[in-house]
Amino acid sequence: MRWLVKRLEDPDETTFFEKGRLDVVRLADTVVGRATYEPGWKWSQHAGEGLCEVSHVVMVLEGRNRVTMADGSSFVMGPGDIVWVAPGHDSEVVGDEPYVSLHFEGTEEYAS
Repeated sequence: MRWLVKRLEDPDETTFFEKGRLDVVRLADTVVGRATYEPGWKWSQHAGEGLCEVSHVVMVLEGRNRVTMADGSSFVMGPGDIVWVAPGHDSEVVGDEPYVSLHFEGTEEYAS
């Protein structure tokens, strides 16, 4: 195969969460996800039990998201930020806009 073209508008799979979704596209050995969460979405309340135990590399496309680590430290990421986050964190949408990000690491584990 010389190339492969796919679109997130036609994902290979979608995981639905309360107030959100993760669309997944598989390209050869690479898995890319697009997370879309509504205002008020929080990982520990709407997607998982406790902290997220997957590391992520994400690029924020829209909205803002607060990541809070197990030790209580936190940061907010917004459009244009490219971020690596270690396992052991919670995540919540900040503000009144939906949050949309592309996931380049941890997508496979996160989608399951």
